[in-house]
Amino acid sequence: MALSWACFYVLHSALAASKLKRILEAKRPRYYKWYRLFYSILSTVLFLGILLQALFLPVQAVYSPGRFGQYAGYLIASAGVMIFLKSLREISLPSFLGLIPSPPFTTAPNLIVSGIYSQVRHPLYLGILVIFIGYFLVSGTLGALIHLGCLVAYLPVGIYFEEKNLVSIFGKSYLAYQREVPVFFPGLPKKRG
Repeated sequence: MALSWACFYVLHSALAASKLKRILEAKRPRYYKWYRLFYSILSTVLFLGILLQALFLPVQAVYSPGRFGQYAGYLIASAGVMIFLKSLREISLPSFLGLIPSPPFTTAPNLIVSGIYSQVRHPLYLGILVIFIGYFLVSGTLGALIHLGCLVAYLPVGIYFEEKNLVSIFGKSYLAYQREVPVFFPGLPKKRG
C-alpha cells in the first residue's frame, strides 16, 4: 500500500507541475483546457484504487483505541472534514475539478487569500491530514498508520513543489502571502529560512 501511495503522490506532483502544463498548452492547446478534468479523474481513480487495496489488507491492530480514542478520533476527523469543506467553499469547485475548461496558463487566476486561506496557505492538505489522524485514532490499524505515514512523508515534498508552482504563477503576490500566512498552523513560524 505504501508503494501505491508513493505512485499516487509522485503522479500528483508531476501532473501539477507548471512546466508540464506550459508544454501541454503550447503543443496541444485543445487538450490543455480539459487538463484539470483529466487530472481530477485520474486522481480519483487512483485514490479509489488505494482504498480498494486497503479493503483487502489484513486488519492488524497497532493499538486498541478504546472508547476515548474512538471519540477523539471521530472528533478530530470531523474537524478535518470541516477544514476541508471550509477551504472548498473559498474556491470554485467546478474549476477545481476541471468541469470548466482551464483558461490559458498565461492567464493567472486570482490568488485566494480570504476565509480559511487567510489563516493557513494549504487548508486542503491540513484537512486531509487531520482526517487521516482521526481515522488512525478511531481504527488503530496498521493500514490507517500506513495511510497517515505516507501522507506525513509526502506533505513537505508536495507543499514544496506546489509553492514553487504558485510562486511561478503569482510571483511577488504569493511571496508576500508566504510571509504573512503560515503553511499549516496559525501562530507558528510562517516561512522557513
